[in-house]
Amino acid sequence: MVDPATASRLQFAVTTIVHIVFPVMSMGLAPFLVYFTWKEIRTGETLYERLRRFWTKIFAVSFAVGTVTGLVLEFEFGTNFAAFSAAAGELFGGPLAVEGMMAFFLEATFLGVFVFGRERVSDRLYFLSSLMVGLGTWLSAVWILVANSWMQTPRGFEVARRSGEMTILLTDPIAAYANPRFPWMFVHMQNAAVLSVALFMAGVAAYHVYRREHLGVVDGGNLDAEFWRATLKIALAVLVLSAPLQVIHGDAYGRHVAETQPQKFAAMEAVWETDSYVPEYIVAFPTSVDDLLNPRAKDIFGIGIPGGASWLASGGDAQAEITGLNEFEGSPPVAIVFWAFRAMVAMGFWFVLLAFWAGYRWWTGELFEDRLLQKALMASSVLGIVCVELGWIVTEVGRQPWVIQGVMKTTEGVSPGLTATEATLTLAGFVGGYAVLLSLYTYVVGRLIRRGPERPEPGESEATSDGARAPTPTPTGAGDDE
Repeated sequence: MVDPATASRLQFAVTTIVHIVFPVMSMGLAPFLVYFTWKEIRTGETLYERLRRFWTKIFAVSFAVGTVTGLVLEFEFGTNFAAFSAAAGELFGGPLAVEGMMAFFLEATFLGVFVFGRERVSDRLYFLSSLMVGLGTWLSAVWILVANSWMQTPRGFEVARRSGEMTILLTDPIAAYANPRFPWMFVHMQNAAVLSVALFMAGVAAYHVYRREHLGVVDGGNLDAEFWRATLKIALAVLVLSAPLQVIHGDAYGRHVAETQPQKFAAMEAVWETDSYVPEYIVAFPTSVDDLLNPRAKDIFGIGIPGGASWLASGGDAQAEITGLNEFEGSPPVAIVFWAFRAMVAMGFWFVLLAFWAGYRWWTGELFEDRLLQKALMASSVLGIVCVELGWIVTEVGRQPWVIQGVMKTTEGVSPGLTATEATLTLAGFVGGYAVLLSLYTYVVGRLIRRGPERPEPGESEATSDGARAPTPTPTGAGDDE
């Protein structure tokens, strides 16, 4: 049996790793759906109606599964981390309650109008529903990140004792909820969600374009070809903007982490002894299995920038000193943080390269003929979500052993009555249950993608990317690729 603290941490990690997929899809799709709805109402083109209908299906599935998995996460604060909830409930519970009462109900209410009300409400009300769904989705992120960012950089509280137990009292709501970490986390997370969905859309569209352009799969009236070409262009336009922004913002975010959580930054760079002119390893490979689990810079083969880590931490001084992990009370699992950070950064630069590669091909008029680019987009379709997972691993594992940085350790927050048997059995159940849930979600979304968009009603036509009108497919042409 696994000890309760370790099992609870693993259970929460598994739950979060699976759950985060669905909010990323919802938050990232929301701006696209608002745009599709606006264009549909403004132009009346069937193309944008089909784009809205198709991607709304994936949004709705993501919202439904995300709601279920998100509720479970909140229950785990009581079942597995009751001591933390009892101590910090006054401060931590507020944002979570507001998220449910404000953001979730706003999103859920207008989602009903958005999904089922196109023929029942006016254009203005329908467009308003798309805005409210998007606003609700992003407001959920606001309150969740308010709570999490406070755990990273706690402010506006005092510690008291009640019956000998630690209690954290809220003394300054503005300082607590507008803590220094929140704006960094919010911008980075929301841009990551949009970037991830842009990659996903580009990969899906590239898959269909590749099938039609290079494998000879055709469809009646060429409507689906135009649909996927438009999807690819819209996704790439967003990718060209969001990928560089993520790298630039991430660089500044790293300096903020170095200032506010030097222990986490030291783990990201695997610095044990306080030193200056610390290199930044852009590429690093373990020379043995032991080096993988204990990645000291001197024990790995790497290609680094001399003084790069010091420069990143200070914002321009390659001679800046980085405090080593040996100076702190306890340290996180350094190998996890070190390798997750490097994989995340590597993917971030790959996204920038991919965006400019695709943008160049678009500019030269070869976007739909470049098979290598289309394969790269297909291979990268889910890497944005993987990158988000890695970012949260760095964020959460990097602040261990603290559940509230410098205030309460994770082991102190575990439910006192939880036994090893209970924790281990529930961990096994969650791993199995969430694996099934993620598999079903993948199957449903994959089936929607393979089937493609709904075809227009007989007699309708659709504008192509060149402004021409494509003919409506005949019944014999429908479903050729299904």
